[in-house]
Amino acid sequence: MDFAGKRLWFYLISLIVIIPGIVFLITSPGLKTGIDFSGGSTMNLSFSEKIKQSTLREQFAKLGYTEATIQKLDDNSYFIRTIELDEVKKNTIISGLQTNFPQQNIEVLSFDLVSPVVANETIRNAFWAVLAASLFVFLYILWAFRNVPNTRRYSFAAIVALLHDTIIILGIFSILGELMDIEVNTFFLFAIVTVIGYSINDTIVIFDRLRENITIYPNDNFSNIVNISLRESLGRSLNTSITLLITLMALLLFGGSTIQTFLLVLLFGVIVGTYSSIGVASQILVSWQEGDLKKLLRRN
Repeated sequence: MDFAGKRLWFYLISLIVIIPGIVFLITSPGLKTGIDFSGGSTMNLSFSEKIKQSTLREQFAKLGYTEATIQKLDDNSYFIRTIELDEVKKNTIISGLQTNFPQQNIEVLSFDLVSPVVANETIRNAFWAVLAASLFVFLYILWAFRNVPNTRRYSFAAIVALLHDTIIILGIFSILGELMDIEVNTFFLFAIVTVIGYSINDTIVIFDRLRENITIYPNDNFSNIVNISLRESLGRSLNTSITLLITLMALLLFGGSTIQTFLLVLLFGVIVGTYSSIGVASQILVSWQEGDLKKLLRRN
């Protein structure tokens, strides 16, 4: 397969995937942030008998918490997110529910409180963590491929691939937040950094193979060398990704709800990361070598 010759198709596929996510990020509320980012309180409540979600929502509205978000975990338990509560307000809510549902035995399985100050600090730390990871990736590739011509191109291509993966993941979760009410939390950040690590690992494997083939075929066309390197690395990349995807699917199906966001990010991240190593990072090197941007500007 002529991967390099089809690079414009790879770019088009990336745009088709990226644009809907960007639209949702801009036109909708964007990412649906959890308590870790926006501040507030969350409770896991267990009821001795079945209770409808709509009924529970009405009771919270009567108690003065119309903004409360109520998610069903199973027939007898719910996850509730509301404004910041202290212990007194929490007990008032539980007492009010117990009064309205005397037949129920209500148990508070968990109660968490995050202030807006802590939430803002979490966002800042997340930004610096991603920025630091990208910087270290850039410097590492610059050092590891120092003997290859145009080393900076490899670092630049890897960073573009990372941005590509991150933007797609943000877009996907913006869409999921709007359509399926999925929130992002600190697990989301951990997963993003993990995806960055996986993606750059896959990219470096291909780049390393490319470096070896440049030495083996010094007089060959760069596009041909990229194609040879991708064909030689494709089996390993796909086998690794498929094995990891099977594991993630098993965890997603049988794991707990608390790590669902983390697993979803990894699931999408593995797919996108594998694709970007083949269809983005490597193809940027070819486009740079072939002067695609200059050719495009000349046409205009």
